[in-house]
Amino acid sequence: MKAKKGAASNADWWRGCVIYQVYPRSYQDSTGDGSGDLAGIMQRLPHIASLGVDAVWLSPFFKSPMADMGYDVSDYCAVDPMFGTIEDFDALVAEAHRLGLKVIIDQVLSHSSDSHPWFVESRSSRDNPKTDWYVWAEPKADGTAPNNWLSIFGGPAWEWDSTRRQYYLHNFLAAQPDLNFHNPEVQEALLETVRFWLDRGVDGFRLDTVNFYVHDRWLRDNPPLARSISGEIDEKNPYEYQDHLFDKTQPENIGFLKRFRALLDQYGARASVGEVGDGERSLQTVAAYTSGGDKLNMCYTFDLLGPKFSASHVRKCIADFEAAVVDGWVCWAFSNHDVIRHVTRWTRPGGDPEAVAKFSIGLLACLRGSICIYQGEELGLEEAELAFEDLRDPYGIRFWPGYKGRDGCRTPMVWEAQAEQGGFSDGKPWLPIPPEHRALAVDRQQRYHDSVLARYRAVLAARRAHPSLVHGAISLLDADGDVLAFVREAEGERLLCVFNFAEQAAWWPIQDWAGQLLSVDFPGAEGDADSGRIALPPLGYFIGRFV
Repeated sequence: MKAKKGAASNADWWRGCVIYQVYPRSYQDSTGDGSGDLAGIMQRLPHIASLGVDAVWLSPFFKSPMADMGYDVSDYCAVDPMFGTIEDFDALVAEAHRLGLKVIIDQVLSHSSDSHPWFVESRSSRDNPKTDWYVWAEPKADGTAPNNWLSIFGGPAWEWDSTRRQYYLHNFLAAQPDLNFHNPEVQEALLETVRFWLDRGVDGFRLDTVNFYVHDRWLRDNPPLARSISGEIDEKNPYEYQDHLFDKTQPENIGFLKRFRALLDQYGARASVGEVGDGERSLQTVAAYTSGGDKLNMCYTFDLLGPKFSASHVRKCIADFEAAVVDGWVCWAFSNHDVIRHVTRWTRPGGDPEAVAKFSIGLLACLRGSICIYQGEELGLEEAELAFEDLRDPYGIRFWPGYKGRDGCRTPMVWEAQAEQGGFSDGKPWLPIPPEHRALAVDRQQRYHDSVLARYRAVLAARRAHPSLVHGAISLLDADGDVLAFVREAEGERLLCVFNFAEQAAWWPIQDWAGQLLSVDFPGAEGDADSGRIALPPLGYFIGRFV
C-alpha cells in the first residue's frame, strides 16, 4: 500500500493541529486476551474522530519482547503479534484516512531491544560487520564502567557483555542498548525503517527521546548539578543529580534530524514531533531542533507535564518558549503515557477533579502551538492506584515505593460502565481497571451535555472555528494573583483569553477595552465582562473578541 509522493494541498496540517495519543495495549481488545490491539483501535476510531481531533498518535506496536512495553523494538518493520498483523495496520490507516484523521506512529530510534538482530550480531564479536552499530567501550583499569553516566531506569548506564568483554551503553533498561549514531550506516538503516512506514501511508512520526540519539565521542563524565552540590536537590532518581552535558543533546544530532526531515519532505505533507527531555535546557533544544524549516516540525517538552499548576508557571512556560523559539513550533500536552494524569496532579486537596478537567481543556485549546490529548483525559480519568503486584512497568518496579511508575496512567479505557471489563475486553485486562473509572465510561458520559467528554468535544470544535487559536500569535498581559491573561490574534481576529487558576473567584481589569470587547460563545467560559473588569469564578475562564 504505497503512499503517493509529492506535494499535498495542506502541507502545514500539523501547525496548530490536535493530536490524540493512543496507548495500544490499553485502548480496545478485539481478541479477548486482555491486551489492546490494532483491530480494536480501528473499532474505536469513530470515537476519536468525534472529538474533533486532526491526528491519532499510536504508541509502539512493533515486534518487541516488551521489556519496556514496546519501547524496546526487535523489528522496526513488523507488527508484534500481540497487536495483530501488518494488514491490520494497513486497514487502520485506511479507515483513519476515511474519517479524516492523520496517523502518527512512535519511532524509537535511540535504542533497540537487545534481541534485535543488529545487536545480536554486534555483541557476537569485535570484528563483525555491525561491531560498532552500538556504543561499546572498554572498562576502566579497575574493571568499572567507562564513565559516570546513569540510566534513567536506575543504576549505571553501562552493562558488561561477557562475549565482547566490553561495556555497552543503555540510557534506559539494560535490554535497550543505545545505537551508535556516529556510524553513518546506522543512520541509513534507521532511515530505511522510516521509509518503510512512509510507504504504507503514515502521515507523521513522534520521535521518542529525540535528544538522546548522539552521545559524546570521548565519553566524558557528566558534572553534578550545582543544586546537587549545594544539597538543595531532593529527587527519588539519582539520574536527576547530574548535569547531562555529554550523554545526550550533542550537536551532531542536528545533522541526523536534517536527514530525517529531508526524507519526510520527499513524501509531502508529512510531519514530525520530537520528545525533548533536557531539564532546564529543554526550550533551547526545542529551538535548535525546530528552527529553519529543515529539521523537526515541532517538539514537546515536560514543562507542563509536571506538578506545577499555577498562572505564573504557565505564563513562564509560554514566555520562555516565545523568547527561545523564534521560528520553531511547540506541541503542548498536559498528560501522556509517562506521567501522572494531570487531573490527579492538579486537583488540590478537597478540590473537584471534574472542574480541573474542564478548565484544563479550555486552557490547552487556547495555547499557541499544536496540542496533544492522551486517551482517557477526555473522560476526566484520574491516576489509578495500583498494588505493587499489579505493576508491569520496570521503572515503577525499580523505584517502588518512592515512585510508583507509569502504570497508573496506562490502565485500560472504559467504554461501558456496566460491562464486566468496562467494554475494553472479554478477558482479564493486562492492568486492572479501577472501579472509580467505570462511572466515567464513554457510554455514561455520552448521555449528558455537561460531562467532561461533552466539554472536550465542544472546546475542540470552538478552537477549530477560531483561526487565532489554531495558528495565531500570542501576547501575554499583566495579571495579579493566580490569573493568566493573553491575546491570540490571526486573520483579523483578536481574542482575549483570561484564566483563573484559583479555587476562589477572581477579577481582571479590562482597562480601556470595555467598549471594544464582546464575550465569545466559548464552551465553559463563565467569566463576565462588566463595569471595567472581568469576573471569573473558581477555575473559570473568559474568552472575548475585540471589535
